[in-house]
Amino acid sequence: MITAIIEQIKKHQTIIIHRHVRPDPDAIGSQGGLREIIQAACPDKRVLITGENDSEFQYLIQMDEVRDEDFEDSLVIVCDTANQPRIEDERFHLGNTLVKIDHHPEVDTYGDLSWVDTDASSTSEMVFELFEVWEKDGAVLTDEGARLLYAGIVGDTGRFRHPNTTEKTFASAGKLIRYNFSRPDLYEAMYEKPIDLVRTEGYVLSNAEMLPSGVAYIKLTKEKLEEFGVTASMTASFVNAFSSIQGVKAWVFFVEEEEVIRVRLRSKGPAVNELASRYDGGGHPMASGASAYSWEETDALLGELDQLCRNYPEKQA
Repeated sequence: MITAIIEQIKKHQTIIIHRHVRPDPDAIGSQGGLREIIQAACPDKRVLITGENDSEFQYLIQMDEVRDEDFEDSLVIVCDTANQPRIEDERFHLGNTLVKIDHHPEVDTYGDLSWVDTDASSTSEMVFELFEVWEKDGAVLTDEGARLLYAGIVGDTGRFRHPNTTEKTFASAGKLIRYNFSRPDLYEAMYEKPIDLVRTEGYVLSNAEMLPSGVAYIKLTKEKLEEFGVTASMTASFVNAFSSIQGVKAWVFFVEEEEVIRVRLRSKGPAVNELASRYDGGGHPMASGASAYSWEETDALLGELDQLCRNYPEKQA
């Protein structure tokens, strides 16, 4: 499959790379890292990355201005996106050929070529694997490409703490840090927070609710976010704040946006991706996202998570 994807890259003059909405470092890192690899190997090609620019990730890369006509006879590659409704920029279907590269459990089979590896820590790790195959045919990885892929791996593994971190992950990261970029600068950019966000995190930790089943949760209304002067997307930076609470099996953040309540699910044991799929979402067994459209619906989801944790053997938590 990797070879087939590389052949499609060689075949097309224009390549447009997408990722998912509400991006994270892996989505942007794999998207930008892949562009760096293709552009270095094929400098005569047009390689564009599309999506909204997110101020939170301006330290990584800026998106390109992509016109409708750019999609004509193009190769479209979608990184880090399990299902089509979550693809940023709905024009992904306008290209000549569609490729999916992803590490999430497959919930939507799409693309003329689909490379899904659920054993990979991140899509950035997969893109580095693609590079290593292509390297045998002369491809090179720029320092900037290495920085972007390393950021993606760090982001999706929680700085190599999550169970998705494998021997292969460490091997890939070990090769990437040989390139010329500053890891201290990257870590600082990834994890520094404005004071308003730190105060919000303090509020979250002070007001977390804990159920006897091992479920921790917090509800953040629009009014509360406005009080602290932060946006809903900014709260993603401390979604793992409950991970160190003794006795917690799973936790959930309910964050109200304009028209939806964003649901962020995390777990130390019980698989939460099937629960997320019942609430217009999905993701990994230990980390998923969903949507609710009323606070009553969040209560229903919380009840299901409570039951899931009650049924999860204590010795496995």
